[in-house]
Amino acid sequence: MIRVLVIDDHPLVAGGVSAMLQGSHYAGVIASATTGADGLVAVGQHQPHVVLLDISLPDEDGLYWCQQLATQYPGVKIIGLTSTNEAGIIAQFLHKGGHGYLLKNMDREELLEAIDAVMAGRVYLSKAASQMLLQQFRSTSSAVASVPLLTRREQEILQLLADGQSGPQIAEQLSISHYTVETHRKNLLQKLKASNTPMLLKQARHYRLLP
Repeated sequence: MIRVLVIDDHPLVAGGVSAMLQGSHYAGVIASATTGADGLVAVGQHQPHVVLLDISLPDEDGLYWCQQLATQYPGVKIIGLTSTNEAGIIAQFLHKGGHGYLLKNMDREELLEAIDAVMAGRVYLSKAASQMLLQQFRSTSSAVASVPLLTRREQEILQLLADGQSGPQIAEQLSISHYTVETHRKNLLQKLKASNTPMLLKQARHYRLLP
């Protein structure tokens, strides 16, 4: 049986996936976690074949944890499980090591189809995700190479910087360390090709990442 681990901060999601796979001799949920950090530990403990990973998590976003999982556990298949159907996010998820992308309104048949596809070494995109990519970009590579793609946390920090908040203020508001804020700020500077915060905000407005 294919062992599935769910990382999602809403326990009902893990319960729903378990219910979908109940009675299946093909795959089953062996464990779940509500944060990316706990999920990373759980993968090491339970050694699943497939991880269903939410994109929005309370500690860091799913894009970050996708990369961590892909680096530390290259044999594990990672499927994004989310309600976010944005071409840029889908492209980033695949770029960071994801093997598939499902929306949370999936049915049992599509879930099993996705698991089957990634276990066979193929990339699986939900029908809606595929349509979104085709509508907005000709290929995943063009999606990655176009407008700078920001994670949810980077977008939050960018907005707070635009609001005039300092690093310590942002750290306090988001309940993260000042070091983490600074890391995200440096990543933003690199992505938007800026050398300081004022230039960063100017570039962000140029790309319409800020109002």
